[in-house]
Amino acid sequence: MLQNLRVIPLGGVRENGKNMYAVEVEDEIYILDCGLMYPENELLGIDVVIPDFTYVKENIDKVVGIFLTHGHADAIGALPYFLVENQVPVFGSEMTIALAKIAVSSEKKLRRFDDFHIIDEKTAIDFKNATVSFFKTTHSIPGSLGIDLKTSAGHVVYTGDFKFDQVATPEYQTDFGRLADIGRDHVLMLLSDSSNAESPYETSSERDISSYILETFKYHEGRIIVASVASNIVRIQQILNAAAQIGRRVVLTGRDLEKIVKTALKLNYLTLPDPNLLATTKELRELPPEKTVVLETGKMGEPIKSLSKMATNRHRLLHIKEGDLVFITTTPSHAMETNVAKMRDLVYRAGGTVKAISDDMHSSGHANKSNLQLMLNLLHPDYLMPIQGEYRLLDAHANIAEETGMPADHIFITKMGDVVKYNKGGFHLGAAVNAGDTMIDGSGVGDIGNIVLRDRRLLADDGIFIAVVTIDRRKKKIVAKPKLTSRGFVYVKANRNLMAESSDIVVKAIENNLANKEFDWNDLKQDVREDLSKYLFEQTKRHPVILPVIMEVNQNRHR
Repeated sequence: MLQNLRVIPLGGVRENGKNMYAVEVEDEIYILDCGLMYPENELLGIDVVIPDFTYVKENIDKVVGIFLTHGHADAIGALPYFLVENQVPVFGSEMTIALAKIAVSSEKKLRRFDDFHIIDEKTAIDFKNATVSFFKTTHSIPGSLGIDLKTSAGHVVYTGDFKFDQVATPEYQTDFGRLADIGRDHVLMLLSDSSNAESPYETSSERDISSYILETFKYHEGRIIVASVASNIVRIQQILNAAAQIGRRVVLTGRDLEKIVKTALKLNYLTLPDPNLLATTKELRELPPEKTVVLETGKMGEPIKSLSKMATNRHRLLHIKEGDLVFITTTPSHAMETNVAKMRDLVYRAGGTVKAISDDMHSSGHANKSNLQLMLNLLHPDYLMPIQGEYRLLDAHANIAEETGMPADHIFITKMGDVVKYNKGGFHLGAAVNAGDTMIDGSGVGDIGNIVLRDRRLLADDGIFIAVVTIDRRKKKIVAKPKLTSRGFVYVKANRNLMAESSDIVVKAIENNLANKEFDWNDLKQDVREDLSKYLFEQTKRHPVILPVIMEVNQNRHR
């Protein structure tokens, strides 16, 4: 009889991206995906956000492997950070493993790591307490697979990113028969994609999107600049096909795109309709506008940022000019809507025009309401854990499931670290484990916390105010008058009275501390901060970061 079955989301719930889920079966832990998340604007200076690996590290001897659903950053992006300290086997499809190797190769310590295992929809791996098998799903990248963990009590199924497209090409087709077979064999828990759960609209088929792209290319006479996500292989293929059909050549921008395209071509997941289709960036100036397609890609919001640079003559390769069409073939997240609106305005100012697939079609690589209900009806799970999406999307998925007849108490809207435990024939919420965000800034991993981010926000909002003073502690006097400066707070020359009064406040705070028999450096600096902060807020209604620098002459000490 099964004694221990627990499902633990370590990321990917109440957020977009950073998918990582631990399924614990007896004394074995199966890690499903290991992704990252690109930060929103309020995470100033942060490059990427990855899951907190604390729980997995504490139980690393139980981990049998990492099982990947597809090759997007939200599923594989955190691998380098995880594997550098915890080298465990990694399983995924041919395309997924190829992209995972590219991601891992950036980490010097992992250049000899080669514990990768290519699997496909026919693979079944027997471990001590569970059998792991896979099923084909439809997504915007080939080699996308769902994961099925078969235990003695029933199946735990993880969909990964998916949608249903009845006219998908063979390499992107969902295996409906396999899903139905799993559903007939008792699914205990379904972890299902919620990214598009709020959409009631039927998602446009990729065949219709291909026709739309071709029509757009046909009826524009000038240069076409296409924005897409680098890892959206199906969209890149559609762009290559359309360009070839009307006799245009395609210029690729960005190293990420070149690596991904080369990998996909090598594995035959991308095909070139014309061997001379691709042009180099050096050929860009020589190509006539009516024969040119520029494919600008990047991570999440990067294509939009690049287009803004093109429109303001700051891009390294090209500038938008009269007659250019900017064609957005990706659907930006809600967080990017303001940036997209600003970019559109800049493009029009530069003389170009903008067209977006999302203006005319419902394009998404994720399941809408009817797709989610179909998945539920195919698998008939006892319990559902909506994953991948902000809370409102998880809640929308829960409502969708209730419409199919699933009881509300069989749906778990979890947060990171929640433990959903199987006991006495049902799942229940147990004690949580350590989980959260680990922020990556440059080469630093996890060294940026809430206090540092708070200071960055204050610096961005109200600037910094620095007070430099030299004292003689033995003689109990100030040697040099305070030198005050600010950056991003006020213009010093226009605020002489404010600076003079601030100087007096600093002097008074220091003299009070020097007169105290129990002199303490921390108390001195804290008094300067508090007195200055109170005064500056009264005068300006701003809270700059205040940095007192106290130097001591006789001791040659700097505080």
